Amino acid sequence: MTESAEMAQWAAFAADEKKAREVRILDIRGISGVTDYFVICSGTSGTHVRAIADHVEKQLTERGLKIDHVEGYRNGKWVLLDFGDLVIHVMQEDERAFYNLERLWGDAVEVAVRTPAAG
Repeated sequence: MTESAEMAQWAAFAADEKKAREVRILDIRGISGVTDYFVICSGTSGTHVRAIADHVEKQLTERGLKIDHVEGYRNGKWVLLDFGDLVIHVMQEDERAFYNLERLWGDAVEVAVRTPAAG
């Protein structure tokens, strides 16, 4: 498993720890030159979205990843965490339904979310 694949699992796990809804990992290697994986999940409010984003960022930076860019944190409707080879989208449910990233990236392979290896 590549480092970005393993970090996608850690991001999904961290989101789940904060009770994110519908956590998905999309492998977009080969269909995007921008990143390798998307982790997409939903929160129930701006506060919940920010809490999920904070926890995911903390967990990944503790594992040595450097965040390149954060967008949308202030309004909390859609927070994007860009780690280069891994991009995490934490969205309120209505935003997620409207933008439907899973459909937009329909050629992506959905990766099963599993508990990542300790370490």
